[in-house]
Parts: sequence; C-alpha cells; structure tokens
Amino acid sequence: MSPLVTRCPECGTAFRVLPGQLSARAGRVRCGKCHAVFDGLAGLVDPGSAAEANEPSPQLGLFEAGVRAPESETAVVVRPASRQPVPDDDEPLPEFLEDEVPRPRFSVAWGLTAFVALTVLAGQLAYHYRSELAALAPQTRPLLDEGCRLLDCEVRLPRRPELLSIESSDLQADPRRESLIVLNAVIRNRAAVVQELPSLELTLTDPDERPLVRRVLRPEEYQPGRGSEGRAQAIAPGAEAILRLHLDTGAVRATGYRLYLFYPA
Repeated sequence: MSPLVTRCPECGTAFRVLPGQLSARAGRVRCGKCHAVFDGLAGLVDPGSAAEANEPSPQLGLFEAGVRAPESETAVVVRPASRQPVPDDDEPLPEFLEDEVPRPRFSVAWGLTAFVALTVLAGQLAYHYRSELAALAPQTRPLLDEGCRLLDCEVRLPRRPELLSIESSDLQADPRRESLIVLNAVIRNRAAVVQELPSLELTLTDPDERPLVRRVLRPEEYQPGRGSEGRAQAIAPGAEAILRLHLDTGAVRATGYRLYLFYPA
C-alpha cells in the first residue's frame, strides 16, 4: 500500500501517512511538530511536489507503522475510540476527539425513586409543621385543611410555649368581698408567627408555700370573645394579652400564689 502525503495547515510540515491511518479517525491526525490536530484528508498533497519541497528535510517525518521518528518530526494519528484509558498518552485528546461518556443505566428509575422519596419527605414535613406553615403562609391553609380532612387531623394555631412568657402578674384581694381575689397578668408572644393562647395554672399557697388549691384557666375564661367562632383564641406575633380575672376562693386563706402557662395535650 503506497503512502500518501498530508501537510499540516498550521506549521506547513509534510508527513507520509497510510490510508489505513487516515481512516482510523475519519482522517483526523495530530501534527508531531506543532501538535495541532487537523484533517489529514483535506491536507493531502501531491507526493512528488511534497518530496521535491521537503526531501531530505527533517520536517518530512515518516508516519508508517513500525517506524519511530523523532518526536518533533512525527505526526500522531488520533487513536480509535476505546473504553479503556491508554496509559502512554502524555496529553489529553481535544474535546471533540474524546470518547463519549457512557450514560449511567437506570437513570430514569433512580430519578423517579428520588422524586417519590422527596415528595414523601415534603408531605411528612408539611404534616408535622402544618400549624406553622398555615401561620407563615395563609394561602396554604385550604390545602392543609383538605389534607387534614383526609388524614383525620386538625390545622391548629402554632403552640410554642417556650416562645411565650408571663411578663408580669399580681394577685390582690378585692375589698368589696372578703373571699374575692383579682388576678392581673400580661402574656407576651415572642414568636414570629401568631400563636394559640395558652392555658394558665394558678396555685394558691400558704405561708410555707404549700399548695392549697389549684385552678386551670382556659383562654375562653380569661380572654372571652377573642377569635372567631370555632377557632382558638390567638395572640399575634410580638403582641401582649392582658388579663384581669376575679376569682372566688371561698374559705381558703392563701398568702401566696404561683402562675405558669402551658398547652393541654
């Protein structure tokens, strides 16, 4: 098989190549002198004119199988596509000569599985934090109500007792009646969302601070008329609920009290 001659368009170096070498990569070769990748088929020249212009110039490097020419004079044919990396390659192939990266198998199945898992996780979070979500994004309330209708749950106002505090309180005797006392207190919501008003537990104590009587005060008792019908009484973010309540202690003679807030189970 007679060799052909191709010329590098970058540096003008002529090289002998075999037809089989040109067909290895659709004619793509790399110049052994300037390392430019070019189309060897498009660069074919007449062997006679190339020999006259270059023989015996060292720029005319042999490119025949089994013949090893100096590195600066050898054109390198781009290797055929292979799944295995070639260990003696000193430089990576140009991007357009790289082997196509195989697509992972079952990518659609894995993507669908991940989507289902994320959907289930989002549903669990929405169920657990439905009260906070409804308070922060009221537009989601209809969807949450519909979901709770199917799951037999309820979308209540948020209950974060650690973000509620009793700012002040006092218990005084009512001079109009011996057994009557007056409870005054201020409850503050330190949360960034509206919250349900808590219940209060009032404990009356004797001089030794032993409990004499306890009473639980629900929001509808100390804040009557607040909130819409069917909804729990609410306290806005950063707001205060002020209460003043008259209580009849009967025959109990208390000298002290304790007051704390909580949410019933």
